[in-house]
Amino acid sequence: MSTPLHLSGCTPIPLAGYLKALGILRLVAEQADPDARGCWQNEQFLLESSLDEEGLRHFFLEAYEPTPVLAPWNGGSGFYPKDNKAGIDPLAQAKARRLQPVCDTINTIRGILGRGEHEERPAGEDKAALLRELRAELTDNAVGWLDSAVLLTEDHPRYPPLLGTGGNDGRLDFTNNFMQRLVTVVNPETGAPRPGATEWLDEALFATRQPGIPTAKLGQFSPGEAGGPNQTSGFEIDKPLVNPWDFILMLEGALLFAATATKRLETAGAGTLSYPFTVRVTGAGSGGAALEDEGNARAEFWAPLWEAPVGLRELHGVLAEGRVTLNRRPVRDGLEFVRAVSHLGVERGLSSFQRYAFLMRSGKAYFATPLNRVTVERNPAADLIDELDVHGWLDRFRRHGRRDGANRVVSLARRLEDAIFELATRRGDHGPVVRRLLEILGEIQLYLARSPSARDVSKGGCPPVPSLSADWFRRADDDSPEVAVAAALAGLHGRNRYGDYRIPMRAHLAPERPGRYPTWAADDTHTVTWAAGAPLADNLAATLHRRLLQTSQRELPDKPLFPSRTAPLADVAAWLASDLDEQRLSKLLPGLMLVRIPRGATRRHGMPRSLPPTGYSSRSSAPTNSSTEPEYCHRNGPCR
Repeated sequence: MSTPLHLSGCTPIPLAGYLKALGILRLVAEQADPDARGCWQNEQFLLESSLDEEGLRHFFLEAYEPTPVLAPWNGGSGFYPKDNKAGIDPLAQAKARRLQPVCDTINTIRGILGRGEHEERPAGEDKAALLRELRAELTDNAVGWLDSAVLLTEDHPRYPPLLGTGGNDGRLDFTNNFMQRLVTVVNPETGAPRPGATEWLDEALFATRQPGIPTAKLGQFSPGEAGGPNQTSGFEIDKPLVNPWDFILMLEGALLFAATATKRLETAGAGTLSYPFTVRVTGAGSGGAALEDEGNARAEFWAPLWEAPVGLRELHGVLAEGRVTLNRRPVRDGLEFVRAVSHLGVERGLSSFQRYAFLMRSGKAYFATPLNRVTVERNPAADLIDELDVHGWLDRFRRHGRRDGANRVVSLARRLEDAIFELATRRGDHGPVVRRLLEILGEIQLYLARSPSARDVSKGGCPPVPSLSADWFRRADDDSPEVAVAAALAGLHGRNRYGDYRIPMRAHLAPERPGRYPTWAADDTHTVTWAAGAPLADNLAATLHRRLLQTSQRELPDKPLFPSRTAPLADVAAWLASDLDEQRLSKLLPGLMLVRIPRGATRRHGMPRSLPPTGYSSRSSAPTNSSTEPEYCHRNGPCR
C-alpha cells in the first residue's frame, strides 16, 4: 500500500530544497518502488510510496546507490594532482557494494585521462575531445550526469545554467563536493552509515533540527546558506553549515534536467541550447532583480510545481519536453514566460512555477535568487498584452530601453515590464493595473515624440505605440468621473463632409500617420501639441487651437470635436468646479488617446448636476439655459 509522507525538509524555496525533493522521488522510484509518486502540497513535497518513514530512512542509510556524479573536464574535480582528494580517493578504493558504480566510473575515467596524458584540466578542443570520449565509454548511469551538466553541440560545449559551467561555479566544483559529502555519510569500506548520518538525514527529510552539522559550501543553490555578511546574528558567516544529505540529494535531483540540442527542420543553422523551463533573465516583475542585473545574469529557471501526485515517468516526460510557447514559438525570456503561463501555453497538470534567476551577487558569485510565484491559469485580461506585439513593438521598445541606457527610458522599460508581469499574474480586479499600464504607454508615446533617435526604426528604434482596442477602456473603466471625462476627451475626432473621420486625439501626442497600424510621419510634427509635464489646461488649450486651425484645411464643416463617447454632465460640472482629481485625469488621458474609445455614454445613477452658465456656449455664442444642455451636448459634441 502507498504511504503518504510529508517531507517538510523539501520546500520549493530555496532551489536546493526543490531539487532535493526531485532527487528523493527519482531515487526511490528507480531503486526502491517503481510506483512511487510525488507532488507539492502546502509548500512541502508529498511522497507516496511503499516506504513508510522508517522504510525511507532505511533506504537512504543502507541501500541507496549513489549516481556517479563526476566532472573530469573541470579543474578541482579531484582527478588532477592539485585537486582535493578527500572524497575521490576513498571512493576509488571503495569495497561497499552500493558504491561500486561510483568506484568503477572513477577508475574508468582515470584510465581515459591516462591514455590522453592529461595532467591538468583540458581546454579548447582537448576538452571537447575528452567530453566526446567520456560520452562514448561511460555507462548510461554516468552519462546521465554528463548530459545534465554539459551539452555537446556542433561547435563547442554548452553549459546549462542550473549546474553552473559544467558542474562548477567559480572555484566550487559540485562533483568533488558531492564525493566529499558522500564519504561523510557512508563508509566506503562497509557501506554502513557514518555517525551522525541518521540525524542529518532526518533534518534533510523532515526538517528536525540537529546539532553537529559540518561546514561546507552549498554554492548557488541556497543563497541564505552561502555565507558572507549580514546572514547571521554576527557580522559574517565565515564557515557556513551544510547538511551533507542536502547536497547529495540536491545533485541527484538535478539529473532530471538534461539539456538537449534543438533545431527547426527548416533551419540549416547550428542547433540551439534547449534546457527545461530555462529562459533569459528579465530584470522586472520582482523586487529581487533589476534591468542592470541582466548583463551578468546566467538565466532564469522556472521550477514547475504540481499538486496531483505523478510518477517518475510522467515527470520525466514533462521535464524532458520542458517546452513553453507563446504564439506558437518558444518563449525567450521571463516576460514572455509569464505571458505564456497566462495563455495556458504550459499544460501537463502544472499548477504554478517558482521563478528563479541566477544573478551575480557577493562579488562574482552566482546565486539562484528566488523571485516570484506564478500560478498557471487562464487570464483573459492578459490578452491585452498581445496587442502590444503589433509590428514587434513590445520587443523593440524593450530592446531600445536596454540599449539606450538613459535613466528616463530605462525607468519606462522597467515600469512597463513590471505592469505587464502584474497584469499577467493578477487575480480579481484587473482595472488598477490596466489603468497604470495605460498611463505608462501614454508616457512612452510622449517620450518617443521627443526622441528622433528612438523613432528611427532602421537604427534600432521602435514604431508608435500600437492602436489599442476598446477592451482596454472597458477593463480600465472604474466608473469614476476621471475615467469618464478622460474617455470623452480621448474619443474626440473630426468629421468631414464625406463622413470620414479625421484628426484623432492621439495625433497630438507624437508625429505619426494615424490608422489601425500607425507609423511615424516625419513631416507631420505641426500636429503635435501635447507637452509632457505641462498642465492639463495648457495642453487642452493648445490642442483645441491646433484643431481649429486645421478645420478649414481638412474641409470640416464645424469644430472638429465630435465625440465617440460622452461623459455625464455631473462629471463635467465637477471638473469645471475643480472637484475632480486633475492629476489623475492628466495621467490617464494620453494613454486613453491610444485606445479606440467605444461609442456610447457613461451612465451613472443620480440627479444630473447643473453646469455653470458661463461654462459653455452655443453656436451663436448666446447663453444657453440648463434645460437645453443635455440635448445640445449629445447632438453636437461635448460641452465647451
